[in-house]
This record gives sequence, C-alpha cells and structure tokens, in this order.
Amino acid sequence: MTKPSLPELLHAAVAAVGGTERPGQVTMAETVAKAIDDGSHLLVQAGTGTGKSLGYLVPALAHGERVVVATATLALQRQLVERDLPRTVEALHPLLRRRPTFAMLKGRSNYLCLHRLHEGMPQDEEEGLFDQFEAAAPTSKLGQDLLRMRDWADETETGDRDDLTPGVSDRAWSQVSVSSRECLGASKCAYGQECFAEMSRERAKLSDVIVTNHALLAIDAIEGAPVLPEHEVLIVDEAHELVSRVTGVATGELTPGQVNRAVRRAAKLVNEKAADQLQTAAEGFERLMELALPGRLEEIPEDLGYALMALRDAARTVITAIGATRDKSVQDEDAVRKQALASVESIHDVAERITNQSEWDVVWYERNEPRAGSSFRQSGASLRVAPMSVSGLLREKLFTDRSVTLTSATLKLGGDFNGVGASLGLAPEGTQGDDMPVWQGVDVGSPFDYPKQGILYVAKHLARPAREGTRTDMMDELTELLQAAGGRTLGLFSSMRAAQAAAEELRTRVPEYPILLQGEDTLGELIKNFAADPKTCLFGTLSLWQGVDVPGTGCQLVVMDKIPFPRPDDPLMSARQKAVEEAGGNGFMAVAATHAALLMAQGAGRLVRATGDRGVVAVLDPRLATARYGSYLRASMPNFWYTTDRNQARRSLAAIDAAAKAEGK
Repeated sequence: MTKPSLPELLHAAVAAVGGTERPGQVTMAETVAKAIDDGSHLLVQAGTGTGKSLGYLVPALAHGERVVVATATLALQRQLVERDLPRTVEALHPLLRRRPTFAMLKGRSNYLCLHRLHEGMPQDEEEGLFDQFEAAAPTSKLGQDLLRMRDWADETETGDRDDLTPGVSDRAWSQVSVSSRECLGASKCAYGQECFAEMSRERAKLSDVIVTNHALLAIDAIEGAPVLPEHEVLIVDEAHELVSRVTGVATGELTPGQVNRAVRRAAKLVNEKAADQLQTAAEGFERLMELALPGRLEEIPEDLGYALMALRDAARTVITAIGATRDKSVQDEDAVRKQALASVESIHDVAERITNQSEWDVVWYERNEPRAGSSFRQSGASLRVAPMSVSGLLREKLFTDRSVTLTSATLKLGGDFNGVGASLGLAPEGTQGDDMPVWQGVDVGSPFDYPKQGILYVAKHLARPAREGTRTDMMDELTELLQAAGGRTLGLFSSMRAAQAAAEELRTRVPEYPILLQGEDTLGELIKNFAADPKTCLFGTLSLWQGVDVPGTGCQLVVMDKIPFPRPDDPLMSARQKAVEEAGGNGFMAVAATHAALLMAQGAGRLVRATGDRGVVAVLDPRLATARYGSYLRASMPNFWYTTDRNQARRSLAAIDAAAKAEGK
C-alpha cells in the first residue's frame, strides 16, 4: 500500500473535527513535516482561526516518532486530549494503518496523593500527623471541599486536579497533594501501586504523544532528572509564553513564613542543637526582612549575606541530622521526615544560590500587598532570585537531540522572528555556526481579512499617560467609545489598580452598561456573562486576554489604556534591559518594547475570533502614534485599518452596533 500523502491525512483530520481546511494550515503542516524530517527547528506564526493544532498534530502523527506537545494553558491541553487527538487518531487510522496512543502528563503536585488523603498530613506544631478532615469544620468551605475530594478519590481514574468539578482552592488542594520533593517514592509508599502520579507517568512512557505544560518542560530541562520520556519531536504551542514560564520555574524565593514552617517541621526530628541553630538563623532572617524595602540588590548587603550563610549552614546541619535519626514515636515517620526535608532543602538551596552571587542571577526584595485582615507576617516581604536570562538554558536543553517546532499567533514582533528567537537562545535567522541551532521562521498568515474586519484606533489627542494619577481625558474617551459601541467592550488595563478605577468610574457614568471586573468572580464565569449580554463590558488586566475567546457580537471593542511597558521598578526586567545595554545593544527595544509588543499583539487578537467578526481596537495612549517605537509595536499587531480620527472610530463603532442590533444580537 502506498504511503498516504500529507494533504490526504490533513483532509481526513479536518473533516473529523468538523473544521474547514485553510491555506495557512496546509502550509504549516508541510513546513512542520519538513522540519521533523530534517531534524531542524521551526518558529511558526499561525493566526487565530488557522487551525494550528491540526497543523502540527497531523505531520507529527504521520512521522511515527514519539512526540511531546507542551502548552501554556489548561484550556488547550484539554482541547488536545479530549477533542483534537481522539478525533484525529480515529480519522488517520484507516490511512496510517495504526492508532497512535496519547496521554496527559503534569507535575506531581497536580495529582491527588492517596497517602496524604488517607494518612493525613504532617502537622507543623505537634508531633505526628493531623487528620485534615477532622481539623476542618464540616460546615466550612474547606471542610466541605475535603469531604468532596475524599469521595472523588474513589471514582476518579486520573486524580488530576483539573478533572475535579467544581474546582477547589489552592489551600484545600495542598491538603491532599505533595510536591516531588515531599513524595515518599512509589517503592516506599503504601499507596505506590495505586498512585495517580505514577500511573500518569507509566501511561506517558507507553504513549506516542504526550501532552504536557510549559512548567513541566522547564522542570525537565532545569532539574537534570528527566521527567518526560525520551522523544524525537517537541512541539511547543502558545510559545510566546515559554520564556516567562521557564523563568517562573527557575525563580527561587525565601520568606520568613516559609523558613518558620521549616523550623517547626524539623524541630521534632533532630537534636536540640541542630534545631536551635536553625531557629536562631530563622529569627535573624526574619528581623532583616521586616526592614526590607522592595527593589533589586545589585550587591548582597553584608547583614543579609551573614543571615543567608547562617540559614544555609543551619539547613545543611539539619538535613544531615534528619538523615541520621529515626524516631519511632512519630506516627508515619517517613512522611513527616520527607516533608521536613523538602522544606529545609528548599531553604538551603535558595540561600546557597543567593550567597554564591552568580552574575547570571538577579536578586531582589519584593513586598507582597497585605490582604484585607491579614497580619504583617502574612503579607511581609520575600527575597527572590531569578536568572538574568533563560536563553542559554533553552538553547542548550531544548534544541539538542530533537526537532523543535514552536508555534503561536504572536511570534513575529516588529516584522521578524529574531526578537522571540533571541529570547529562546537562537541566533538571528540564517546565522551559521557549529553550535548554532538551525531554524526557520514561517508566518502562515490568518484566514481573517484584518483590514476589512477591524480598525486600530489610536487616541492621538490624549495627554501622555503619567505614572500615577487619574487620567480624566482618558476616562472621557473611554466613556464615549463604550457608548458608541453599545457596550460590547473588553477593557485591558496596564494594572489592576487602573482596571478597578475605570470600572468604578464608568459604573457611575454609564450605569446602563454593566461592567464586570476581573477578580470579582472566576474568569470562566466572567467570560460567560460577558458573552451572554451585548450591553455588558469586561474590564481586567492585560493578562486577561489569555482566557478570552468571544467570537460574534459580544466583543466589538477592545480598549487598552496604555502601552504595557514593564514597570521601571520591575527588578528582573530592568536588570535584563541594563545587561543588553552593557553588551552594546538597545535594552529598551530588546526588553521593554518586546514585552509590550507581545502583550499588545495578544490583546488586539481578542477582537477578531471568527470570519464574521467586526470591531475596533482602541489604544488610549498617543505614544503608539507619535513615538519612534510606535511603528514597531503596530507592526506586531494584526494588520487592522489604522486611524487616529476619533470621529471615524465612533462612527464605525455605532455602525457595527446598529448592524448587530438589526440582527437581533
């Protein structure tokens, strides 16, 4: 039998998911297939509506090697495992004469731990374990969630937190889950044979396609102990998120609360001298943190250096002592010891890392905003350390021994792929060299006619936004635009404070248009309510775009209050910017403008989600029209028809609103 062609396979898969074949999808499938065959690397920009999941799944399945697909969002993981993969595998089976298997794999803490569920969790203040089910009042929300999880444990096949509906709080979940460091290990655990995390790993080992997340991909790269099975092909979807997710995994933190928990957990397991040494070090660290002011520490102050060395040395003493003692009076001692060790090892590692003062690390104090009713200690300050750049790590760990395809709707910033490529550790496209990964950037376009479907309006007449203070002219502009659109507005703001201020102001000015605000309900509920009523508006931060997919007439105006440059006092971003400048580059363009371009491209992408969508993206920051970097930012956004004419924007919005009302929407 002749081998089926890629177009045949793609046609069968698209028909199976009820989609429409698009030229961009065909181009994408062909370039992905070629990269896999060559063992080379690919950056593919595929606009919304291209059908990029099938654009990479079909060539990957056809190739027949093991594939890892890493995504940033839970929604896409679910779509792949519950919809795209089952249908595609069935559709391709008659042509390929095989049925590739697939599985989802996440980090251990995403799975219910049967040991912790049944045996209780190590108690900080007293010896032994405490039964979280008895400790939480059955009438409290926590108590109800714990009882529900106990029932769920008997019926779930996966133990995956994301399969628990409705979900539970982080606090509730932490009572029934463990980190990889706290895990006893399958061979030592009474529940090792039934362990959900172990079963998910076994399924992954036997599967042809493994769907995971960016965080687990980062852990696999950073920690040296492979979590993912060997694979020949890696596909990173939502690749614009990868650098920030990897940075998050590579960031260490120390807080007084965390250190005090470690002291309590270790106290009963070690001799008095070791316990006192850690207690004294913890008290010294806490006194320093009470005086900590937010900001970067370019040099470690002498007093902090001494406090960290004391913590590191005390932690090392405790780790050795825990390893050398056994105390049969402690109930389920292995679990208690494992949790204590995990806490103390974490403190040792971060304290040592900061003490070593690597030139590749950025260290800073961060002051956490106190929650209503919380004490200083609950808010307090944290000491954080993050890599200056993850590009070297990614180049070394990601692009060796396998073909890598990275895809997203936003990878081409300011007209080329080199900005995103550099953040991933790739030299400019076309650069030759022995240790240079060979890669190609391909933009397969979008099925949407952006110049006809959308307008990019920049409010050039407004005053430049200042760092603080209310922008009355901006509020006036926002009010008029929202009224012209008849509601139907997604407001994306540069900070939560700005989103709250705008929501409060507009609720007073235009009470006939309900304003939903991020944080006042779950994101899912907010989006559902926003889509259900055309008059309703949804306000939040620019991070909100990730979950908003409202095709049709529910979202016809997307507003951005200002260009989302990183805050000047953001320690990590400003350190990265300074490092680029010291190396002779343009730090502002490489770091701040690239960051803003990515967010604006994603934010603007919320407007047109289907071929019939029409609307306006309004940026209420004149710098997009007047500053030199404005053209770079605009070139990173969808190619909408561009205007700075406020009357034109209002007329267009009113016409779009009238057309939607005429259709009864």
